[in-house]
Amino acid sequence: MALTVTINDSTGTGKITNSIDLFFKHELITVKELIEARVIKEVKDFNERQPEYFNGLVQPTRAEQTLNGYRLRERKKIDAEKQVYIALDAFQKNGYFVLIDDKQADSLGQEVLLTSSSTINFVKLTPLVGG
Repeated sequence: MALTVTINDSTGTGKITNSIDLFFKHELITVKELIEARVIKEVKDFNERQPEYFNGLVQPTRAEQTLNGYRLRERKKIDAEKQVYIALDAFQKNGYFVLIDDKQADSLGQEVLLTSSSTINFVKLTPLVGG
């Protein structure tokens, strides 16, 4: 059964900062497939429109972080495969975590049963900066 789910980026306090709708052909997917689908969609959308800022899960190479998203130093297409690799690596290194129906995903291989009412939140962790 095919379905569309909304993925939200949220802060640790629950404030939603970004949303993206994703279409899945199957309701049983892995966390890895979820992350890959999300990153590929946001890179595809950016490459087609070429807006000033990229509001994706991970920062592209040669981009600076701003309040409005990631700003590329030069307007060019982003490599989706590279972004997927960075996103999967960041998940494994606890750079962000994924909540699916209020349960934290543990591994990339974990299977998830999606429904039309599933809630998916990506929560980015802010690294502490010390002196």
